[in-house]
Amino acid sequence: MNSFRLPPARLCSLGVFTLAGLIFWLSSDVSQGNNIRTDDSLLQMSDLIRERTRQNAALESAAAELRAEVNALAERDGPPDPDGERRLDGLEREAGLTDLAGPGLTVTLTDAPPDATALTPGVPDPSPNDLVIHQQDLQAVVNALWAGGAEGVRVMDQRLISTSAVRCVGNTLILQGRLYSPPYTVTAVGDRADLRAALDSSPALRNYQQYVAAYGLGWDVEDHPSVTLPGYDGGAALHHAEPTE
Repeated sequence: MNSFRLPPARLCSLGVFTLAGLIFWLSSDVSQGNNIRTDDSLLQMSDLIRERTRQNAALESAAAELRAEVNALAERDGPPDPDGERRLDGLEREAGLTDLAGPGLTVTLTDAPPDATALTPGVPDPSPNDLVIHQQDLQAVVNALWAGGAEGVRVMDQRLISTSAVRCVGNTLILQGRLYSPPYTVTAVGDRADLRAALDSSPALRNYQQYVAAYGLGWDVEDHPSVTLPGYDGGAALHHAEPTE
């Protein structure tokens, strides 16, 4: 019995066309009719991030009001326990959930101008990556302030707690569900001399200072005789934890 067989070349062509059709279908399905290679799609993504940030801020505000109502009801209806209240107040202070006032300082980090050139002889012209604040720069400031004995730290308008994470996408900071652009400010309460000494002795910040001198990245440290850090008012529930070894 004779059987019909396509020549190998025809089979290859058929496979190529089938694969191409699958790729076109996947591209159409992912883009939902949009051009995924244009700047418009990037702008749409940026707009989406900003809209989600506004929604997160509204939800955080509503959640904070509900937590305040729950705490008020618990205090009203619960039996008096002075010792328990003192322990709770102490734990809330240590966790960063209450206002903290005292002497301190603010560090401000700023991008260099986009058309910046080398300011120091012998230094190569900068790439765009050299002119923006990166996650490691912000994290280095926060780490140095904690190492210098900071009693509390605020980044932009948010108090840091044990679950806070400083993350950057490009030169945009995402902190606890909110989106920020430079200049970035980091404020700490503590002994100002110790805080400055910790900033000066940080190897990561000494490296950053080289870029300040070479390309004009912004660096400013301002002393405060007294400054108040608001308590953290977002959600603080842990979803996953493991014991340390």
